Amino acid sequence: MVPREHGDEAIVADGHGKEEEVGVIKFSVTSFLWHGGSVWDAWFSCASNQVAQVLLTLPYSFSQLGMLSGILLQLFYGFLGSWTAYLISVLYVEYRSRKEKEGVSFKNHVIQWFEVLDGLLGPYWKAAGLAFNCTFLLFGTVIQLIACASNIYYINDRLDKRTWTYIFGACCATTVFIPSFHNYRIWSFLGLGMTTYTAWYLAIAALINGQVEGVTHTGPNKLVLYFTGATNILYTFGGHAVTVEIMHAMWKPAKFKYIYLLATLYVFTLTLPSASAMYWAYGDELLAHANAFSLLPKTAWRDAAVILMLIHQFITFGFACTPLYFVWEKVIGMHDTKSVCLRALARLPIVVPIWFLAIIFPFFGPINSAVGALLVSFTVYIIPALAHMLTYRSASARANAAEKPPFFLPSWTGMFVLNAFIVVWVFVVGFGLGGWASMVNFIRQINTFGLFAKCYQCPKPGAAIVAPGPSSLHH
Repeated sequence: MVPREHGDEAIVADGHGKEEEVGVIKFSVTSFLWHGGSVWDAWFSCASNQVAQVLLTLPYSFSQLGMLSGILLQLFYGFLGSWTAYLISVLYVEYRSRKEKEGVSFKNHVIQWFEVLDGLLGPYWKAAGLAFNCTFLLFGTVIQLIACASNIYYINDRLDKRTWTYIFGACCATTVFIPSFHNYRIWSFLGLGMTTYTAWYLAIAALINGQVEGVTHTGPNKLVLYFTGATNILYTFGGHAVTVEIMHAMWKPAKFKYIYLLATLYVFTLTLPSASAMYWAYGDELLAHANAFSLLPKTAWRDAAVILMLIHQFITFGFACTPLYFVWEKVIGMHDTKSVCLRALARLPIVVPIWFLAIIFPFFGPINSAVGALLVSFTVYIIPALAHMLTYRSASARANAAEKPPFFLPSWTGMFVLNAFIVVWVFVVGFGLGGWASMVNFIRQINTFGLFAKCYQCPKPGAAIVAPGPSSLHH
């Protein structure tokens, strides 16, 4: 695939929905590794962005949900998430085709989700999209820092997790030098390879070690546990906060339509075997171990998995933080600046609050569920479904749509019914019940460990783990 200079591409939609690509071809080894805009680049970006530290918390979720619910909810939210990613891609193409017909150029401008909402539905939708997306991305990066500190602790426990958070915060700050998603080609490829290794290590190690003595599988037995686990899975398939930026980095963004679904199908091959095997082997022990690494014996294979996950979490930090960098650049008027160093310097203030929040709330696992219920439910599911219904509510909008309904659901009425179901389901189950359960669990973590916990769920001399039993901490 011959790379193109980012920003020179354009979608020119005609009456038949065809596209024309305009660009200047440039080739070199550096551009081959650095400038990615193909369908494969987008697939690697979507797949690697879905499966980072959440691999290590899904066994914890299975212990809360039980095996059957864990598997069914992964499949349910995986396909639901793929559908709303499809809706986002349709709305992006609609927005961009309208703007380009008006003569607007995006040569030096990265389109973001809140701008799509603004262009299609107005300023109130822009404000909602901006608030939910930015807050979700902020806590998404916080989660990556927490995960880095939690993971490295299992290789080197001479430093506590809070100190490791300081160190990795400084390391992750270097992502300010990566200009855009167009430049994540090699990182996306490597990141997916790293999580593939980690997922299969978890599954194989659990099967080889076998079930621990006296293993029990009582889940689900508490509503708080059940809905906390369910919202973590909702969070797992909610990487849509960067969907528009990934699309914009493509040479032909309209080809994105089914990429997220194909990425999700691959992700199933990683998450289902690893979470199922870990829950089969360790059962209820996982209720007090949010990080799956903490239960596996220290070996060279485990250390390799930890190191690879650390590298991938650095990559995922960049994925989640880059849209925040774009928003900040637009606020301070630096988005059109061509100097990488000037843009990097302007981006640094974004890293500081992320660093600080990771130190305040170091609760690996429970924070995923809280973010999933309160933020992902709106950003990923409710807002895209509502936005699609409102954008195409009139007959003229449907007649002139840049993207027609998909072949497997060719009716506009069918799309409206499915979108309405998503809005109601996620609002009631994800935001309502999930929000209640995850916040109860999160507050219990704060009451048990306190804010600024020095070493969350770390063993101490004479004790297996610094935590109360499952009955008091998790129920």
